[in-house]
Amino acid sequence: MNKLFLWTAAVLGLLCGVMGPQVAQAQKFGYVDSEFILSKLPDYTQAQQELNTLSSNWQKDIETQKKDLDKLYRNYQAEEVVLTEAMKKKRQDEILKKEQDIKAYQNRIFGFEGQLFKKRQELTKPVQDKVFEAVEKVAKKKQLAIMFDKSGDLTMLYTNPVHDYTEFVLEELGLASEDRNQPAQKGAVKTVATPTAPVGEAATEDEPVPGRQPARPAARPAARKK
Repeated sequence: MNKLFLWTAAVLGLLCGVMGPQVAQAQKFGYVDSEFILSKLPDYTQAQQELNTLSSNWQKDIETQKKDLDKLYRNYQAEEVVLTEAMKKKRQDEILKKEQDIKAYQNRIFGFEGQLFKKRQELTKPVQDKVFEAVEKVAKKKQLAIMFDKSGDLTMLYTNPVHDYTEFVLEELGLASEDRNQPAQKGAVKTVATPTAPVGEAATEDEPVPGRQPARPAARPAARKK
């Protein structure tokens, strides 16, 4: 929900820096928990499951290639004493090329803007856009000048439940149900983890992961705004 955070930060800066603190204090504001909302969307959960499956399969491919590389190296060590210089050079080049191919494949899959990054964008962006549209509708209906994201980059040390509009966004998305709208377990909607780089190689640069916020209370207050 970075787009939402940037939008709210820009609005807040405009209110405080240009229009003055008195005007900013007069504005009505609220916040939502986008992580909680996303955890309630079946499309998002399905997308995360698909990403986890793809990541696992790609990682297995890398492990298989690393085993093949290890076999090449062990065979070379066992036969080195009987090889000519020309044969040694050929085998060494073969091992080096295999190492480079594995690293290139890993970067192509798990690196910045690699296949996993692109697949994540393809699967999750439509769902995130749908949530943003619902947030925007709720903000307009409730005449809110500012809407923060509790689970985003903005650190909220204290939040008064009276300003929590998460349930209204869930209603806008057609998910208003008391038995379903309970806080999800932490980590349920986290993106897939990037596998570690092969031994002896530098870690692959991956997509930045937003900083996690303190865990939410075990139960959401039942009080609702009118």
